Amino acid sequence: MKSLQSRRCIVLGAGGFLGRNLCLRLAGRTGHLRAFGRHVTAPTVLEGLDWYSGDLNDPASIADAIRGFHVVFHLINTTTPASANRDKAADVRSNVIGTLQLLDACCSEGVEKLIFASSGGTIYGIPPVIPTHEDVACWPITGYGVSKLAIERYLHLYEYMHNLDYRVLRVANPFGPFQTTTKNQGVIGAFIDRILTGLPIEVWGDGTVSRDFTYVDDVVEAFELAALHTGSERVFNIGSGIARSLNEIIDTLAAITGSPISIERRDGRLVDVPISLLDIQRAEQALGWRPRTEFIEGLRRTVNWARTQANSDERFGLVA
Repeated sequence: MKSLQSRRCIVLGAGGFLGRNLCLRLAGRTGHLRAFGRHVTAPTVLEGLDWYSGDLNDPASIADAIRGFHVVFHLINTTTPASANRDKAADVRSNVIGTLQLLDACCSEGVEKLIFASSGGTIYGIPPVIPTHEDVACWPITGYGVSKLAIERYLHLYEYMHNLDYRVLRVANPFGPFQTTTKNQGVIGAFIDRILTGLPIEVWGDGTVSRDFTYVDDVVEAFELAALHTGSERVFNIGSGIARSLNEIIDTLAAITGSPISIERRDGRLVDVPISLLDIQRAEQALGWRPRTEFIEGLRRTVNWARTQANSDERFGLVA
C-alpha cells in the first residue's frame, strides 16, 4: 500500500493537539477521513471534515464510529503524567479499559490496522541507555507511562489472538500549533503562553531536565508513514534525536520573542526523569522517516501561531 487514497481512515481524539494536526495532514490524502471526539469547541479548524461526536468509553459510539473504516488512529488520552499518578484507577478505567473496548470493536468491525500514540517521554522511565532504543526494558515511573505500556502489550495480544494489525509510535514531547494549556501538558506550549501573556514561567527543578522535543509536522508525517508500513516492526520511537534542557528552551524563546522572561523555580518532581532522548534509527530505516524541521524554526512557527491566536477562543478550545 503506497498511499492511503483507497483507505477509509478515522482519527480518534481529532480535536486534541496531535489529532488536529494529523487531520490537517491527512485531509485529501485518504479515501475518506473521519474525525472523532467528544465535542467541537473550535469547529473552523476541522471545517469540512466528517465529524463524529462520541466518547472512547462509550462502546456503542466507538463501534458505530469506526464501522466501515480500514485504519484507526488512536490518539485519545484523558490524563497527564501528573494527573495519572494522582488517580491511577481512573487513569486505567478511562484509558486502558476504554482502549480494550476499542480493540474489541476493531475486531468486530473488521478494522485492518490501528496506529497508537504512545509516549516516548514516559514509557521508558529512567532509561539505562541514552539515546534509548525501542528494545530497552520499559519501567515507567508514572501511571501515565504504565497505561501506555499496558495498551502496547494488549495490542500485541490482539494481533496474536485476532490478527489485528497495529503500529505503535512512541512520540517524544511534541510541540507546535494547536498545543493549548488546557490539559497542563506540553512545556513549550505552556512557556510560550506565559511569555506572551506576561506571566512568569514555572520551572520545576533547576532547569537542567532535558527532553527530546519534536515538531508536530514531523510527528504527524510519522503517523501517516506508520499507516502505510508493511514490515515486521511494530514499535517506533519518534523524536528529534537531540536532547535540550528547559534552560536552553527558555533562552531560545527569549531570543525569538524579544520579551523579558521571569522565572519561578519550584522543587523538582518525581515524575520528571533527568533526561529523555530517543534513538530514532528504526523509524529512519523502516518507515523512511526522519525529523525535517529545525528546532528553532519549529519554535518560531509555534510562537507565530500563538501570537495570531492571542485573541481567539480557538487557541484554548480542546476537543478530546
